Amino acid sequence: MTSIADAAQQFLSHRRIAVTGVSRNPEGHGSNAVYVRLRERGFEPFAINPNAESVEGDPAYPSLSAVPGGVEAVVIGTSPQHAMATVEEAAALGITDIWMHRSFGAGSVDEPAATWGRAKGMTVIAGGCPLMFGDASDGGHRFMCSVMKLTGKVPREV
Repeated sequence: MTSIADAAQQFLSHRRIAVTGVSRNPEGHGSNAVYVRLRERGFEPFAINPNAESVEGDPAYPSLSAVPGGVEAVVIGTSPQHAMATVEEAAALGITDIWMHRSFGAGSVDEPAATWGRAKGMTVIAGGCPLMFGDASDGGHRFMCSVMKLTGKVPREV
């Protein structure tokens, strides 16, 4: 087992990060907040949305494999039923770092997809948000992280 802090640091050591579920209508979409913050903090995020040509003023891509030059890590921000397909595509592309976003409610966490990815040697963070850690974080997200660790929404170990 790896601590969440170490797993988050590993994840955020990547610069080219795909974010699935980024919407053309950003209000209330956690994926959009993650995407924009990563961009603002110097990461090179790629929006994955098969139903949009652009989001947040940037190109959107229909799949991980459609991103020119590929990505190094993936934030899953879609509904949980889409997580397995994303983890399988990431594995096929050799991407080993996955973050299933969850702030409140179920979020994007799909335990069978997380288990499958881990069995394939992937690091899968099932819960929380990359904006709670490292260069991507802010005070509000760090506070939420502390509270959500108590409720189990942010895993202590991966």
